[in-house]
Amino acid sequence: MCSSDLPATLAPAKTRVLLDPPPPPAVVKAAPIVYLIGYRGTGKTSTARHLADKLGWSWLDADEFLQAKHGKTIRQIFAEEVEKGFRDKEAKLLQELSEYEDHVIATGGGVILRDENRALLKRGTVVWLQAPAAVLWQRLQQDETTATTRPDLAQGGIAEIEELLRLRAPLYEECH
Repeated sequence: MCSSDLPATLAPAKTRVLLDPPPPPAVVKAAPIVYLIGYRGTGKTSTARHLADKLGWSWLDADEFLQAKHGKTIRQIFAEEVEKGFRDKEAKLLQELSEYEDHVIATGGGVILRDENRALLKRGTVVWLQAPAAVLWQRLQQDETTATTRPDLAQGGIAEIEELLRLRAPLYEECH
């Protein structure tokens, strides 16, 4: 029996061939990387360590990695190359780190200051860690490495921290 002898309900359906199939739905999947962002002293490094352990991933502190790579403290880089030189190095490092997988990255507090860095961060999962200015001030005062390795960004005390938090909040929010 040929298909023309079959009742219409049993005849094979005509196949429609699409020459230009529609594009797949736009689904953006975050890379298997977590970026921790936030002001200095919010706990990015300790959180990275704990989160990576829970995920079974590796972790790293971007500032420590940058210092090891260049053989200088961030304070020295700021002193020798001013903030722009440091931010250039930070942006290049973030580009390299964005290729990692199964990592939790504790970023530097000012990584969000450049548009291209914020765009890179959005490719992964971003967690914004926050703390009140008074808590940050207290933590910075108690952290011995802040005085030796970090640039002097909080000479104005809590008021300066509050102002920097106010200025940076929209940039952190954009990444989050």
